[in-house]
Amino acid sequence: MVGASEDKETTMSRIITMNDLHGRSLAELHVLHHELQQALAGTAPGTDAQRQALASLEAIRRMIRLRQQALSPRF
Repeated sequence: MVGASEDKETTMSRIITMNDLHGRSLAELHVLHHELQQALAGTAPGTDAQRQALASLEAIRRMIRLRQQALSPRF
């Protein structure tokens, strides 16, 4: 598993894909989402860093939804 400081570096240098997130727990996804939101706040509008952060956030949100659906009860 990659450490939090390495994750922060990764979030600003490339887009995080769904494939990158498959091995993460729901709790880890929420932490990564929070860290990326913090990093996004420090980006300038219209920059590559901002676009990468937004794309990564969307992938994280999708994976969180998938994990939550998998945990929800089936009737």
